[in-house]
Amino acid sequence: MKIIKLDAIDSTNSFLKEMAENSTVEDFTVVVAKNQTSGRGQMNAKWEVESGKSLTFSVFCRFEDLLIINQKSLSYSVALSVFEVLNRLKLAKLSVKWPNDIMSGNKKVSGILIENFLKGTRINSSIIGIGINVNQDAFSIDLPNASSLKIILNKEFNLDLLLNEVILSLQQKIEILKRKEYSFLEKEYLKVLYKKNVPSMFRNKQNILFMGKIIGVSSVGKLQIELENETVKEFDLKEVSFA
Repeated sequence: MKIIKLDAIDSTNSFLKEMAENSTVEDFTVVVAKNQTSGRGQMNAKWEVESGKSLTFSVFCRFEDLLIINQKSLSYSVALSVFEVLNRLKLAKLSVKWPNDIMSGNKKVSGILIENFLKGTRINSSIIGIGINVNQDAFSIDLPNASSLKIILNKEFNLDLLLNEVILSLQQKIEILKRKEYSFLEKEYLKVLYKKNVPSMFRNKQNILFMGKIIGVSSVGKLQIELENETVKEFDLKEVSFA
């Protein structure tokens, strides 16, 4: 494992992606930045970070036999690796909001962005971007649901120690993925899925409100919501949100 530490970069995912395109990158190379000026979340959402106060890093993973149809298991393994480390810190009401945001109650403390390099029907390699709000004291009013470990637990954390714990946890989960223990990963993920089986109000992309409850994730990674009439509807990323 190789760790590259940077003071500032636009995006650790973009930096690692450029490295992978222009050279041979060692498996499990990690790029971590004190300040990320253009951090990205899912579907190009902005990820805000205060310099030197939180963890923003990306990990390069190479695969030999991971089919594209099993990419949701990759997402599960990454989310579970972060969840398990934060769970050891005793964060209250910790859960994974589909597909891979880490929540404490209704506050987001970590986000994940996975970018895959494909070859035929397989995922050849992935860049796994992870952001964890650690010692940040405040967030923009544009991010009302964001919080940090410091705000929730009222203490500061050593960023290097936390980084090492997450990387170790990620290595363990990726090994489970490589052993093709997909059903185990799904079972563990569904155990901690945010608001699973809880009747909730949702909003679709047409801005229509409806009641339903999350019951699982489909074989292709779509969120399954059971409606009031007991039919099940599947939603892709950004097609549905909590109202």
